[in-house]
Amino acid sequence: MDTIIEWFQRFSNGLSETESKALRTMVLVVILWLIQRVVTRSIIKLQGDLVLRYAWRKNANYTVYFVGIVGVTLVWANSFGDFATYLGLLSAGLAIAFQDPIVNMAGWYFILVQKPFKVGDRIQVEDQIGDVVDINLFQFSIVEVGNWVGDEQSTGRIIHIPNSKIFKAPLANYNEGLDYIWNEIQVLVTFESDWKKCKRVLQETLDEHAPKVSEHAKKELQSASGKYLIYYHKVTPIVYTKVEASGVLLTMRYLCEPKQRRSTTSYLWEKLLDQFNDPENGDMDFAYPTRRAVVTGDGVKRGIGDD
Repeated sequence: MDTIIEWFQRFSNGLSETESKALRTMVLVVILWLIQRVVTRSIIKLQGDLVLRYAWRKNANYTVYFVGIVGVTLVWANSFGDFATYLGLLSAGLAIAFQDPIVNMAGWYFILVQKPFKVGDRIQVEDQIGDVVDINLFQFSIVEVGNWVGDEQSTGRIIHIPNSKIFKAPLANYNEGLDYIWNEIQVLVTFESDWKKCKRVLQETLDEHAPKVSEHAKKELQSASGKYLIYYHKVTPIVYTKVEASGVLLTMRYLCEPKQRRSTTSYLWEKLLDQFNDPENGDMDFAYPTRRAVVTGDGVKRGIGDD
């Protein structure tokens, strides 16, 4: 090691001050890069929580970046005036040539400081919906949900979105403020059905089988009210009634976690099907498209229509 240092000193003595500092900067960057690679590989090999390993890896990267900035500043500190002039001219040219990357870096800083979302949140940017799996200097990545897959289930694709998008497009966060979303299930029953009984059965199904999150949701709303003006008159499951052209529309409304929307919908539908298929509930029927025809005495069909 001493031999390498002596060789480096003899080699750098033959260089100008600027060339020597440029060489030291390059050596520093290479050393930090090697350290980052070793630390990252070590963290990846660790067993344990994936989220915790991700946080360690990101913190290690940020530490290396910080040490690198401080190290480069110290290397060039003695001739900072000349370096500042050179850096100013270089920055002006780079700002024009690399406008998008610079805006992406500003977006990265905004995400770290303001925290409009974090890893694990489900967000929507324009038409893209997904769960955030990574945030880096130039882009953030989401695992896509929805698209050709129903009820916002994962498609398996990873979408990379430039950080600059947060300045240009609306951002929806499914987890910010309240960790739950409202989900609705619409049940259309015939006019001939006992709609009051149907509504009662739907309400009982919700009360018994919907996620029990009302109390926790109230606490989260109280906490979120310090930052946002969020207020719900009712956070418990409820059934609403509306008359449609072909029957009575009963809408079940309840709170659930964003990633449980499809599973809760499926589970509640299974319970409803059991109720509607129960022989004791013969006065409860689903409405569906039908075609009616009136046959007169002469055998001619009149009044044909769709319901």
